[in-house]
Amino acid sequence: THPIALLALAGLDSVAIRVPSHPVAQAMLKHARVPVAGPSANISGHVSPTSAAHVAADFGERVPIILDGGAATVGLESTIIDARGEMPVLLRPGAITREDIERVIGRPVATPLQSIRDGEGQDAPSAPGQLESHYAPKAMVRLNATEVANGEALLAFGGDVLPHTGPMHNLSARGDLLEAAANLFGHLRALDVAGVKTIAVMPVPMTGLGEAINDRLKRSAAQR
Repeated sequence: THPIALLALAGLDSVAIRVPSHPVAQAMLKHARVPVAGPSANISGHVSPTSAAHVAADFGERVPIILDGGAATVGLESTIIDARGEMPVLLRPGAITREDIERVIGRPVATPLQSIRDGEGQDAPSAPGQLESHYAPKAMVRLNATEVANGEALLAFGGDVLPHTGPMHNLSARGDLLEAAANLFGHLRALDVAGVKTIAVMPVPMTGLGEAINDRLKRSAAQR
């Protein structure tokens, strides 16, 4: 039995277990033969990495080895479920959608606010990515844009792209949420590198993966 290091618990009395599906991650864990702590491979609060190049851009020579398993297939961080109480709580929406989880467990999944209201949980971060401001580029992010001002970059979604004069990346020209999730952080980084002060973001539907995409966009746009 291996005790869990206090640093890995982040001051909490609980621990989250990652369950990676990527064969490179599985091979690394198999060969390590010890428990492995797995924090995010980016500077806290900054836009999450979806490729080895993003990790290198954040850390440079501060890390001796980067294990490159290719670009992220989904592009969003893992879904985090709190199963400590009677009511399962979705702490962070992610690649596995709320609907997927509810279909498997056969019951609704609550949000943190519902859990607190019903007497479970507490109004404090208990998992990664719960801070109001997170996943944030240097540029300010403006959500649900219906027009784009001069000098703004545009993060578009769908085929009906807003008129714009600055740089633009489209999460998915065909309106595919899986493609949009895969492109989200890479496109945010690319627009941020362009040096604009503001990134206008077109609306993204809240269905399926859209819940996780909108969660990340809301936190990237929060005042900081």
